[in-house]
Amino acid sequence: MKGLIRKCSSCGEYTLSPTKCPRCGGSLRNPHPAKFSPDDKYSRFRLALRLEKGDAASREGK
Repeated sequence: MKGLIRKCSSCGEYTLSPTKCPRCGGSLRNPHPAKFSPDDKYSRFRLALRLEKGDAASREGK
């Protein structure tokens, strides 16, 4: 039963339909957050990417 519910990106309606929103026909997405692990193996890569993007944004503003 896990992961059956979906949320419409357009109207915000929750549904069990796997393809499109029955109310408005919009696209659906998974409303549940990603899994979290305190032993995250890839956190340093995400942090490096975030810092790299931040540095690029600050350089563009100058």
